[in-house]
Amino acid sequence: MSFGTIPLLPVKISAQTDEGTIALDRGGDAWGDAASGVSVSLRSDSGTLAVEVRSPKAGLRFVHLRWAEASPEQARYLGDHWERGYGDLEWRGLVPERVMPWYFLRLSEAGTRGLGVKTGASSIAHWQVDAEGISLWLDVRSGGVPVKLGQRALVAAKIVQLDAPKGESAFSAATRLCKLMCDRPLMPAEPVYGGNNWYYAYGNSSHDEILKDAEFVASSAPAGAKNRPFMVIDDGWQIEHGSFNGGPWDRGNARFPDMPRLAREMADRGTRPGIWLRPLFTRADVPEAWRFPKERFNNLFHDPILDPSRPEVVAHVAADIKRLVDWGYELIKHDFTTYDICGLWGMNMRHRITADGWSFADQTRTTAEIILDLYRAIREAAGSALVIGCNTVGHLAAGLVEIQRTGDDTSGREWERTRKMGVNTLAFRMPQHGTFFAVDADCAGLTDKVPWHLNRQWLHLLAASGTPLFVSADPKFNGPDQQAAMREAFALASVARPHAEPLDWLDTTCPSSWKLDSGVKTYRWSAHA
Repeated sequence: MSFGTIPLLPVKISAQTDEGTIALDRGGDAWGDAASGVSVSLRSDSGTLAVEVRSPKAGLRFVHLRWAEASPEQARYLGDHWERGYGDLEWRGLVPERVMPWYFLRLSEAGTRGLGVKTGASSIAHWQVDAEGISLWLDVRSGGVPVKLGQRALVAAKIVQLDAPKGESAFSAATRLCKLMCDRPLMPAEPVYGGNNWYYAYGNSSHDEILKDAEFVASSAPAGAKNRPFMVIDDGWQIEHGSFNGGPWDRGNARFPDMPRLAREMADRGTRPGIWLRPLFTRADVPEAWRFPKERFNNLFHDPILDPSRPEVVAHVAADIKRLVDWGYELIKHDFTTYDICGLWGMNMRHRITADGWSFADQTRTTAEIILDLYRAIREAAGSALVIGCNTVGHLAAGLVEIQRTGDDTSGREWERTRKMGVNTLAFRMPQHGTFFAVDADCAGLTDKVPWHLNRQWLHLLAASGTPLFVSADPKFNGPDQQAAMREAFALASVARPHAEPLDWLDTTCPSSWKLDSGVKTYRWSAHA
């Protein structure tokens, strides 16, 4: 019996407990250690290989599964990222120390193979491949300490595999693998497009300025279209705005004196109101026990962050989300939760998403389980509003957000940042579009600081890609060319269209050749061209 051409059962399984690393002994379809009580069972489950873990006595950190298989000559590999991409997603040759979170694809003469874990896993998973074999690491820690499972069995992950024939493109294989990993993707009912004020205002905005933005966005949308554009208020509206971008989230500041009225007036001007918040970062008057200790990361991280392992905190966040919806906001963008929980950006995580030594208040659940419970509460509290996850773990958010910010910030000040972050994530996360959620490669920041001939191309690709389009249009940079381009972009983005495909993604981190529904188009991304 085999799992593709990889043996169904690994050749080795080990576990890291609070006492050290233990090589587990195999007995049939299970591996275990009598002294520690740790056991790992593998079973076939609806086309997956389910990994069930028990550790009734010992605190458990990691589970390591190892398959023996030689890497084909000249094979190339693509992995995913922990949360957003940072301009570094790419096909590469064999790099044994490379961490490939959640899934990977291997392209060789035989075709394309993909291996991954189902979305919504109860562990944080990554793959590594070397010349002799494949490793899957399951991080089951609770924060930075071992999880205390007690008597419960934890289904840490469900492994899926895809073997695509040589004639199928790697892009098609990647899309099919993503579909296998997610049973219940969540997508908006209709295409999402509109404005977001961040990349020209950078937090310096007001009630009246948002209304002017809404008027411009509405005027740029196709006349008479039932699918109206969104206008999203980003960071800057909250009462503590200034040197602090957290809550409380129950009122606006002096420049945003009446948030419910603002939502109504945005709707009156022809846009659907949207709003941003950072839910775990707040100076709200809550019990101190709801917060993480300030010394959590070696005294270097003193911000007032809520501990989402506490049910009271999750209820508090849910109440904040519901309040925004009750005010009239139809799109909720929640941000920073991965950084606030883990203390790291995705580009700095490498093989561990957070440092050792700190813990949630509840040490009986894994980090993945705690994050999932937070996302579920936000999704439920949002009701009929759309949810955008930003700095959220896409593999956990799949099925719980309609839209996922899949890359780090683009820019309204620096073209190279938009090129690096935006084009890369649009290309390499495109297989997740429609299979996990709608992928948001971030805004086109239309300002006089970014060359228009470059930004116009980015605006066009986003609009024609079939993914959500958000534009930050500086009113001071709003001539006839920009207005015409906005109208064209909104006309493209407002209707459903086939997903764009990067044709040269095997050879570059910044694809320039794209297959669109109108044909193949080549973009020139270099500022020096």
